[in-house]
Amino acid sequence: MKQLPFGLLLLFSLLTTGLFAQQKNNWIYLFDGKSTQALRGYQMSSFPTQAWKIEEGALVAQTGVPNIDLVTKENYKNFELMLDWKMSVAGNSGVFYYIDEIANKAVDNGNSPNWLDNFEMQLLDDINFNDKAPIRSAGSLYDLITPSHKVLKPVGEYNQSRLLVQANHVEHWLNGAKVVEYEIGSSALNQLISQSKYKDNPRFAKSTNGLLMFQHHGQKVWLKNIKVRRLD
Repeated sequence: MKQLPFGLLLLFSLLTTGLFAQQKNNWIYLFDGKSTQALRGYQMSSFPTQAWKIEEGALVAQTGVPNIDLVTKENYKNFELMLDWKMSVAGNSGVFYYIDEIANKAVDNGNSPNWLDNFEMQLLDDINFNDKAPIRSAGSLYDLITPSHKVLKPVGEYNQSRLLVQANHVEHWLNGAKVVEYEIGSSALNQLISQSKYKDNPRFAKSTNGLLMFQHHGQKVWLKNIKVRRLD
């Protein structure tokens, strides 16, 4: 029997032992342009097909329907998340982490109220949205830290965001630039919280593990190439 070349033997070994996946950094696609199997609606067991639709390889928040936020089916504590996103005119969305799904949906539109309880990396049309405060602009730690060194693409063009959370160290990246950095539990961040609208909310930022969430704010937002890897 003819022996296989060493390179083919090594490839076969990697594929059969699972090491091949490890060499690719264990990235898991939450949305690859086709499948929504890794996602579901907030406090739902299924994917909200009326609120979000797949259009030309992107996951698109729909208008004129009840807002339903998307959450992952798995918890993430230490992780790196990457996604591409673009907004409609005056569009608004955000990425949240450590979601616990305790809070009930808002009665009037179906949103989760977790924007009051959890850190948010803001996704926004900075130019046309009615709130133009830099501390609530795209890339910010919503209402706590203003992004710096930011270059935002025009409406209709895709931006790339990266969220890194590891051992209480957090970074927001936008189009290849680090725009926000903070330490969960640090005196500097706690001081900012004590001076913010969150100061009277005993639940704010208390969760230390949980789901990732993508906000449906009522305007169209396009999300694609959503992938995550664990850093535990």
